[in-house]
Amino acid sequence: MLMVNEDGVDDIIQRWRNIPAEELKPEDYQQFMILGSACLDEGDSEQLLKFIQDEKNQGMVSSMGCVLLTPLVTEVVKKERILDPCQAVITHLTNTCRPNDLLHILLEIIDGTDPGAISETVLALVPHLLTVLLRLDERKAAGVGLALSALQEQLSRLPVPYTHQQEEADAYGLSRCCTALAAFTKPFVEEVKRKDGNCVPIAEDEELKTELLKFCLRSLREPLLEAELNRDRKSALWLFAVEIMVTLPAIRESLSRLLFFSSLRKSTLMDNSQFTESRACLAYLLFVQLITIDSFPAVFSPVFVLQRNMEYINQLLSSKKESHLLKGLALFGKSLESVPDNSLPVSLLEVKSFCSVPQNLRQLLIDCPMQHLRESGLHVFQQFINKLDAQAKHKFFRFMLKTSNHAGVESFIVKNIRNQIEFSMKPGNANEWFLGMEFLSLVGLVLCLPQGAETDLLSRMDKIMESLNLLRFVLIRDKELRNNKGVWEELCRIKDEYLKMLRVCISISRGYYSAELKALKEDQKLKAKEARDAARSTRLVKSLTVKHEKVSNMSPEIQHQVLQSALVTFDLMESLIVRIEEITEEKLTKLN
Repeated sequence: MLMVNEDGVDDIIQRWRNIPAEELKPEDYQQFMILGSACLDEGDSEQLLKFIQDEKNQGMVSSMGCVLLTPLVTEVVKKERILDPCQAVITHLTNTCRPNDLLHILLEIIDGTDPGAISETVLALVPHLLTVLLRLDERKAAGVGLALSALQEQLSRLPVPYTHQQEEADAYGLSRCCTALAAFTKPFVEEVKRKDGNCVPIAEDEELKTELLKFCLRSLREPLLEAELNRDRKSALWLFAVEIMVTLPAIRESLSRLLFFSSLRKSTLMDNSQFTESRACLAYLLFVQLITIDSFPAVFSPVFVLQRNMEYINQLLSSKKESHLLKGLALFGKSLESVPDNSLPVSLLEVKSFCSVPQNLRQLLIDCPMQHLRESGLHVFQQFINKLDAQAKHKFFRFMLKTSNHAGVESFIVKNIRNQIEFSMKPGNANEWFLGMEFLSLVGLVLCLPQGAETDLLSRMDKIMESLNLLRFVLIRDKELRNNKGVWEELCRIKDEYLKMLRVCISISRGYYSAELKALKEDQKLKAKEARDAARSTRLVKSLTVKHEKVSNMSPEIQHQVLQSALVTFDLMESLIVRIEEITEEKLTKLN
């Protein structure tokens, strides 16, 4: 122990007082740390503080004191003893020892942080790390960059609170750490602002701006992209987001340039995918949450903003994370809001992101298990369709009918085709894409049974029913289409072939399902259930699949309901066909 009146220790201390710093050996540093750690182990932190503050010992403390930082921080993080003396010792050391040595030790402590004490370690070190960095005369920017990177690396290991309750509890300390980190960067942001008026940029100042920009970009990606942010609830993470958004313009980083005109230099700051995610979060905070929107230039048109944001929307919607999908849908919807309906030209569909975003939306609608995401996705999908002009709608509908391979999505597209036909029939809206020859290519994709007579009507039911409703509408509102004889005749030919094949499909399917239903009823009457169940496994019903589930895997009661429901569906389809044929006859009678 440092304070024990043992001749050996006193001699060592006296030698350290008299020896020049350059003559100290590695074993001196090791022994100094051992003696200091012994004080802490025995609870003599106040005695250690007196020794460290003793004017006679300042030479050795300045040279070797930094080696005590690791045991001191360990002691503070434990929270098992009175901490004021330990904190006071650390404060004295960070103001006394060589800053470069201190920075090296502190970075080592951060890198070796115990996974179970990340927030405690970060919160304990941040104020002292700031003191050390402000003392640096040279290479300050590099030191700031190393410190921020090391701190954020540790924070990235903490789970991000997602609900209001989790954020209030802050069980892992992420919110407190983000608040501390925002305060940590303020002096350096102010330094950049002070020096920004210099006529000749200094390399060190530019490097500091770059390190602060890296910090902001990393913060946008983690934790802000993962967090639930709401301007109505000023949580710690929301306030951190505001700090980041305010910091960027403060260091003269234009938000519009960062979002819309990023240079190659910027993309080298981090991995390209990560860079896109960071800017996607930036776009979300700016356009959806409206943070600093008042200072954003108003010269950009809504279509331009949409085009630029599509890259970020695509990045977010290609993710499987709920937080990313929510932000992507919100950003897409907000970007579409100011775009006039029926205005987006077909040329935009040649842009890669304008193809991939709808495909990601389609995937979300089909595969996402979360209903609120599917509902939001469907709303934004419709919003996007509404913004396309007639030619763009025509091309988009064809693309989706060819590629979606999902009856639900296809029925949604067919419903939109019907709406667009009705819109085109109004005065001043007539166009060739939904009333002229171009319309026929679309009808051919709508009135189509890809597998012919072997088409599975149940799996295609949604599209078939919507297609029959479309046919009925066209026949009732036939005036505009009849004006073009070539279009009308070809439409009637396509219709007749479709209905003929559909009748064949219904007949085959009804016979098959009726037989299965009859066999099922007979099986249920037999007393030897186990024997009959075994025999039943060889029947054709084992090959039926409804909603991706084998019918043979269902209970007999559910099987009965499924088969009965199928027969009702076929009846409904046939009743629509009959009604379409009746309308056709009525129209012919009137014309004659």
